[in-house]
Amino acid sequence: MQWWKRISKLGVAVWAAVMVAGVTACAHAEYPVKPIRIIVPFPAGGSTDLLARGIGERLTAAWGQSVVVDNRLGADGIVASQIVAKSDPDGYTLLMVAIGHAANASLYKLPYDTLRDFSAVALAADVPMVLVTRADMKVSNVAELVQLARDKPSQINCASGGVGASHHLAAELFRIAAKIRFQHIQYKGAAPALMDVVAGRVDMMFAPMMVSMPHVKQGRLKALGVTSPRRVSIAPDLPTIAESGVPGYESRAWYGLVAPARVPRDIIAKLNRATDAALRNSAFRERLITLGAVPVGGTSEEFSAFIEQEVKKYALVVKQGGIKAEH
Repeated sequence: MQWWKRISKLGVAVWAAVMVAGVTACAHAEYPVKPIRIIVPFPAGGSTDLLARGIGERLTAAWGQSVVVDNRLGADGIVASQIVAKSDPDGYTLLMVAIGHAANASLYKLPYDTLRDFSAVALAADVPMVLVTRADMKVSNVAELVQLARDKPSQINCASGGVGASHHLAAELFRIAAKIRFQHIQYKGAAPALMDVVAGRVDMMFAPMMVSMPHVKQGRLKALGVTSPRRVSIAPDLPTIAESGVPGYESRAWYGLVAPARVPRDIIAKLNRATDAALRNSAFRERLITLGAVPVGGTSEEFSAFIEQEVKKYALVVKQGGIKAEH
């Protein structure tokens, strides 16, 4: 082939590549042009669901595109995670994740890779948990609960939203630190677990503050202590578990948004900026703080590094606690 023909073909190829890149960049600049779906691995009414819906409302207001929450239960969050991991990497399918997303990497043989098959978008919030009991349980503080558990080993039962969920991990850390034994009652999400404690069918639970405190205020639950290292502003009279006879104890839930891997970086950046703006919105921040959540935000790179740290951290917790998946 003559040299000028080769140059001509090369020029056409370069021109085509530039045009495709230009069209793609233009499409990304217009994002979003259709509704966005946030998949939540747990039932409606739980803290993961409430945060997803709150952020979705702010994104809808900012972009004029509907952001819908899709609750997909099953296998301790694995069903929802697999849906998102295998969805189109276009930024229109997101996943609201929590501690279980990191812990599952050590609990199960997953159909996806927790670190490689997702793109971190933003860390939304930290939520201190509260050790709550049924209202008629004959304990008034953490020390009395610990003593009762020692007097009646394995006779107290503790609800959680599933193996590896934040409530379960908080309970396991408590069990190890306090040197007690209890029965773990697993539910498909925090909301039904908490409702059975409210109804008096289960003795105790480590519940996210944003969903448990309304029941405490109405006298339907008894709060014994918070899992954070310091007391929280919305319940200043409620002691920490660490200061209540279990020194060094700390466990906090966290929640954030991820997308499938290979979503274009400019779309991830746009999602991150919009989520961060939502978390800085004064009305939304006040709403979260009132519920007991601590808005976080930050860059997608920071959240990615955080998830990697959490995967390593809970690998140790799972090993030390001898935690086994129940299915």
